[in-house]
Amino acid sequence: MKATVDTEVAAPPETVYATAIDIARWPDFITGIERIELLDDVPVRVGTRFRETRMMFGRRATEEMTIAALDPPHRLVLTAENHGTRYVATHDIVATPGGSRLTLTFEGVPVTVAAKLLSVIGMLFMGAVKRKLQEDLAQLKTEAERRARG
Repeated sequence: MKATVDTEVAAPPETVYATAIDIARWPDFITGIERIELLDDVPVRVGTRFRETRMMFGRRATEEMTIAALDPPHRLVLTAENHGTRYVATHDIVATPGGSRLTLTFEGVPVTVAAKLLSVIGMLFMGAVKRKLQEDLAQLKTEAERRARG
């Protein structure tokens, strides 16, 4: 299962990256996220863990995530494991003449036999997952552009 969404942002890569990495404030500008609980001290770094609570498919879901990679101001990679599936969310930021291109790639890889068997059912939800990713990305874009305007 893999979904990719992207958008043009009228802000430099440094501002887009700073917005994406501002994990503790995500609920302030990404409406789908109800709460963030940092499990490690700030500033965030590779290995920082946090819990994200959001509504998904009409149910409240909390996932523990880990920052797997940082390459300022170009990349942020988050990982999580749940129900036998390893999830990777990669935020790539590339400079463009108008600011930046922000690409979010979300991938779920089943690692247990049960998860592999159920992965076919997961494909049915890909459209909804992609729409949720697009919403999150649009709201991150709006916040980065707000910050760029000062």
